[in-house]
Amino acid sequence: MTRIERYIFRTAFLAFLAGLFALTAVVWVTQALRQFDLLTSKGQTILVFLTMTGLTIPSLVAIIAPVALFVGVLYCLNKLNGDSELVVMSAAGIAPGTLLRPFALLFALVFALVAWITIEVMPASFDAIRVLTAHIRADFITNFARPGAFTELESGFVFHYRERSPDGSLRGVFMQDRRDPAHITSYIAERGRTIEKNGSNYLVLDEGSYQRPATGGDSAIVTFQDYMIDLTQFARQDESSLRPRERSTADLISPDPKDETTQRLAGRLRAELIDRLTAPFYAFVGGLIGFAALGEARTTRQGRGVAIAAAILVFAAIRLGGVAATSFVVSRPRAEYLAWAIPLVVSLLCLDSIFRGPLARLAGALPQRARASAR
Repeated sequence: MTRIERYIFRTAFLAFLAGLFALTAVVWVTQALRQFDLLTSKGQTILVFLTMTGLTIPSLVAIIAPVALFVGVLYCLNKLNGDSELVVMSAAGIAPGTLLRPFALLFALVFALVAWITIEVMPASFDAIRVLTAHIRADFITNFARPGAFTELESGFVFHYRERSPDGSLRGVFMQDRRDPAHITSYIAERGRTIEKNGSNYLVLDEGSYQRPATGGDSAIVTFQDYMIDLTQFARQDESSLRPRERSTADLISPDPKDETTQRLAGRLRAELIDRLTAPFYAFVGGLIGFAALGEARTTRQGRGVAIAAAILVFAAIRLGGVAATSFVVSRPRAEYLAWAIPLVVSLLCLDSIFRGPLARLAGALPQRARASAR
């Protein structure tokens, strides 16, 4: 890279980083406030709170990085224009391809970053959130449920214990799961303790019984000496199995055809895969739209506000169109082609505009033809 190219790359890269950190911090704060009940109602430590909210950062970066790149390109080119540096470069004979080269390197880096996050990091972070949520629920049962109080862990699931023994076990345990009115189950035990096995949390009840409805309106009561309950079964239905965003990319590409959840969520799994694969291309879309809007040298008398406003509207419309196309994949599989076409076609149109391709020349000739025909 020449000195000019390094200067342009450094300016654009620093603007991108500033925008990325600023936008991510703002959005992260709003997301963190929604999780503040971890410190209040669930009594978790600040470390757990920061871990839970910090695991959402990869998903924020994947969404914000193309936007920050778009803003960084606009800032860099507007600065070069404002200081008349683009005018000097144009007068010195620097071609659009040479000017685009440092930006293209930045586009490729952001593309690689977003691809790595969406394909590898983001699914792992969402799965870690699911696991941590299960640990928090178990930790809440053993450490933060008050003795003698009937604690509603969530709507329809009540937990109670009489007292805590010196060894940490619970005495006089009562649980009732009435989230499904047709299958209300109650557990009563003399003692209870939580254990962790194979990454899952279990509640082990000793010397008790459980009661559940039977046919004919009667109830069946079963007594036991020890009974192990998987605490994940008391999670919300949408948390009992891996959701599409929590699955690895390899699992989305080759799902298990025998899995009932896979069959039920086939459309959502396909939409999630398309979203992960197409999201990195919006780094090129955002960067090329910004370059096409301000990459041409302008004098100080030529306003740049209209070009910036138009670029913002176009990029927002394109990104929203991509989100809508991905959502349509759930019910309309053919929308997959539209989800791929949007970033690719827009990128080609921007390159045509930057290098004055046939479409750009045709668009420039239309006003002249219109005036000639009017005469």
